[in-house]
Amino acid sequence: MSDKVVCVDVETLRNFMVDVFVGVDIPRKDAYICAEVLITSDLWGIESHGIQRLKMYYDRIKEGIQLPVTKMSVVREGPTTALVDGGNGMGHVVAYRSMQMTIEKAKKQGVGAVSVRNSNHFGIAGYYAMMAVKEGMIGMAVTNARPAVAPTFGVEPLLGTNPLTFGCPTDEKFPFLIDCATSIIQRGKIEVLDRADEPTPEGLVIGPDGESLTDTKAILKDLVAGTAALLPLGGGGETLGGHKGYGYSTLVEILSAALGGGPYLKGLAGGDKSKKTPYRLGHFFLAINVSSFTPLNEFKKSAGNILRELRSSKKAPGHVRIYTAGEKEYEKQRERIKTGIPIIPSIQKDMLIMKKELGLDQYQFKF
Repeated sequence: MSDKVVCVDVETLRNFMVDVFVGVDIPRKDAYICAEVLITSDLWGIESHGIQRLKMYYDRIKEGIQLPVTKMSVVREGPTTALVDGGNGMGHVVAYRSMQMTIEKAKKQGVGAVSVRNSNHFGIAGYYAMMAVKEGMIGMAVTNARPAVAPTFGVEPLLGTNPLTFGCPTDEKFPFLIDCATSIIQRGKIEVLDRADEPTPEGLVIGPDGESLTDTKAILKDLVAGTAALLPLGGGGETLGGHKGYGYSTLVEILSAALGGGPYLKGLAGGDKSKKTPYRLGHFFLAINVSSFTPLNEFKKSAGNILRELRSSKKAPGHVRIYTAGEKEYEKQRERIKTGIPIIPSIQKDMLIMKKELGLDQYQFKF
């Protein structure tokens, strides 16, 4: 194993992930979906949800926490809505098929909405919003997660990092796409810090006494034990708007759990692998067919004009560029298609473990 960062070309990494998923009994067509979500995350520069997550899914399946074969079912359905049970299958597959259903309803009725229960971690929410964007629609995707975030003026982890994700087409080369947690930082980013052996910056995580925690390795253990909590967007208290992040996180919890009749807050299992307890996460997907409201080309031009006007506005001293959401991901993807995906030493180790255990000798990585 190398002690340096090594870049692996995109196609090789995608194929490796597919073969790993197939190696733990995920059907190949579903393995492609899972791998595509992960490789998209790496291409966009979101290292916390790309190849770094592969070993997590690999372990959960081997330990019986979630099922490799996804047998989702439609519990209730109407012309514009549906309630789906994910059957404790692969969250990526459940989410992909649910957003497909959402889009088809929006094509026919103008709007589609699908609620999901009994699912699992599905990677980056932005992938599913982009599915709608590619069809000329506005897309929204949200999911709850294991308790990790404290409410404003609290210290007990109750809410998940609960991303609130929105995307729409524009007349530019890239869409508007905002995909971020409703907490300041999410567990995956702390895992990235841990792999890099770096401390967690102050003001992101608190202990039972409300004081800031910075020991990354200890934080990861304390999050599992429930003795540490992430702070919502805006931080602790209301001075910088922490109550706003808290409120949006609660909105995601309601859409992901109450709407579909799934568990919420502490009702979401997690962490006790000895009991092989499913996580039972909930998701919600929305697609709005732009053409049902206004001509698509006019919408795309107006959306593009909004973004261009924002980017061309007066810059703060010392800054030469203003970005709009989705722009950095577009640029990072163009770069990484050429250079490959950077793999840090700790992920190299995980990849070599899975390669050896599954007998994937056809992959000759240079680490």
